Amino acid sequence: MEPGWVPESVDVDRPSLARIYDYMLGGFHNFAVDRELARAAIAAMPDAAVQAQANRAFLHRAVRFLVDRGVRQFLDLGSGIPTLGNVHEIAQGIEPQSRVVYVDIDPVAVSHSQQILAGNERAITIHADMRQPERIFADEQVRRVLDLDEPFAVLAVAVLHAISDADNPHRSIAAYREAQVAGSYLVVAHGAEGVRDEESKRLLEIAARTTTPLTRRTPEDIARFFDGYELVPPGLVWASLWHPDAPSQVPDRGEDSGNLVGVGRKL
Repeated sequence: MEPGWVPESVDVDRPSLARIYDYMLGGFHNFAVDRELARAAIAAMPDAAVQAQANRAFLHRAVRFLVDRGVRQFLDLGSGIPTLGNVHEIAQGIEPQSRVVYVDIDPVAVSHSQQILAGNERAITIHADMRQPERIFADEQVRRVLDLDEPFAVLAVAVLHAISDADNPHRSIAAYREAQVAGSYLVVAHGAEGVRDEESKRLLEIAARTTTPLTRRTPEDIARFFDGYELVPPGLVWASLWHPDAPSQVPDRGEDSGNLVGVGRKL
């Protein structure tokens, strides 16, 4: 018998990247098949869980950075399964009026998020495909929570590398940008080519067995997501190097975080 938080439509025999990520972050909304593949990923790249944690830590720092600069609205794409330190917890912990819309295609992520957010009028989760921004912005729930005439931040952290080149993620991000007013922000964390390629190749082979295979991209391709935005200092850097909380938290090799990250402001 499956736990009560598992939607009936979920195939518990097919691994999910969102649930594997949840496992690596110390969560418990995952199945045996997810844990098996996560352990295989860690065997291929021993610090894969550390990389996931570095992504999550960057997300936390980026949200705090944006709240400090007056951002009160967040659209979190591919938000995944909630773990400790969700966007709404960070943003509303600093500024209670902050509003957050989570978007995910994984029904487990959406179901559990909706349970967590019950009673929070300023934060919602919708089941949607981030590759269809027009549908997201047409959603009545989204328009109730977000005021599109005011600046808002689009968060695309550890999700764009789950979209293939055939689905043109640059076009999707451009559509989100067009919906934003000046002074809005884009936050990106993306797996980069050219680092530990043999380990990464094995990791991609493992990811191909999930519902969302991965696509690493060059630094130049990742930088293209910020067309129309002005990158805030320090620009496009490794996750652990973006506004670290303390110098002692910066590793000797920033590239070991595996992901390039950046925050851009729409001009």
